[in-house]
Amino acid sequence: MSNEKDIESRRRFLKVAAGTAAVAVVAGGLPRFARAADLPALTEADPTAKALGYVEDASKSTNAKHKAGDDCSNCQFYSGGPTGRGPCQLFPGKSVNAKGWCVSHTPKKA
Repeated sequence: MSNEKDIESRRRFLKVAAGTAAVAVVAGGLPRFARAADLPALTEADPTAKALGYVEDASKSTNAKHKAGDDCSNCQFYSGGPTGRGPCQLFPGKSVNAKGWCVSHTPKKA
């Protein structure tokens, strides 16, 4: 009789252990989202920023491609709020100014 209880205990243990391992694998594989406050600010001196003509203040852009009203806050690559700083897909690991602009600006689709 105790042999059957031991087998049931082992089965229960293995089920719990397998479930825990599966949860750990799934949780470990989930992407981690950084908050904008945790990201270093992108500067205009950054090589990628220079290549894309990034400026901290869109109103001061001298690039011919810049249109009035275009800034990072209304670009499809920007995922921050309408003010302050936020992450941009074009500058991974950095935060950009919501009022900034670069030549890759693409208006958000409505």
